[in-house]
Amino acid sequence: MTQLWLWVGFSCLILGMLAIDLGVLNRHSRVTTVKEAARWCLVVVLVAAAFNAWIFYARGPQAGLEFTAGYLIELALSVDNIFVFILIFKYFKVPAAFQHRVLFWGIFGALFMRGGMIAAGWLLIERFHWIIYVFGAFLIFTGIKMARSDDLEVHPEHNPVLKLIRKVVPLAPNYDGQRFFTHAFWGTRHRRLATPLFVVLVMVETTDLVFAIDSIPAIFAVTRDPFLVFTSNVFAILGLRSMYFLLAGVIDKFHYLKLGLAVVLSFVGVKMLITYFHIEVPIGASLGIVAGILSLSVAASLLFPQQKVTGASADESSGD
Repeated sequence: MTQLWLWVGFSCLILGMLAIDLGVLNRHSRVTTVKEAARWCLVVVLVAAAFNAWIFYARGPQAGLEFTAGYLIELALSVDNIFVFILIFKYFKVPAAFQHRVLFWGIFGALFMRGGMIAAGWLLIERFHWIIYVFGAFLIFTGIKMARSDDLEVHPEHNPVLKLIRKVVPLAPNYDGQRFFTHAFWGTRHRRLATPLFVVLVMVETTDLVFAIDSIPAIFAVTRDPFLVFTSNVFAILGLRSMYFLLAGVIDKFHYLKLGLAVVLSFVGVKMLITYFHIEVPIGASLGIVAGILSLSVAASLLFPQQKVTGASADESSGD
């Protein structure tokens, strides 16, 4: 009964925060300012910190550190989503005033998707313990691939879900305010059409699903408690929308962050694999290593800024 109360209470807290976000603070479509994004991001972090303090008090230091490590890992990996969101919005030329609505409903859908994936992952690990080694190997592979990859690209035409939607749902050629669906003539009939904003929402949802395949196995390296896995995941996702508006204009400056995330994924993968030899990395050490890697990647990005190729330089190099 106590566990049920915890799940219900946490769900009410999150639904309340989402209701305030969309129903009170952002009832109408408008451009979210950096100041507003920073304020809401701070609110989410403070609520997460208060929840973490309660975990320390109610469930002990071990559970508290596990939540902290899980939240830090998920928050860091969520930053990778922002790179892709920027590309998606640029590709579809989404007006700045409508981006909040897409991100809000995208995050709302992500909460349910990740909840299902966390439940499936936990059941797999409980029933087939060896799956933890598969997760570990997958994370190392993903980390190496991320470290070697060049700039991200978005190819909506290759998205299978988007292809299916285009076959099933008729699409309007233009945006209709912040609406996902509109009514217009399709051929000779007046029909309900999906707007390009709905297409963008599908892209955001499928992108988060792809990133969740990496991030959810990662958090099982620091805790197997489904409540801690889910709550740390949710708090990280909850701040993602504000982080987007806060970092969208400056995220290119953190060019070593992607390498840092790759190292974090590889470290977490190794941490999973070495449990086969009964080697356990203490949660405090894991937390320090992850925080250190991320801090170094951010510091290196600021100390060694990426050199931009100017138009004149590009012309000279091409002339040579």
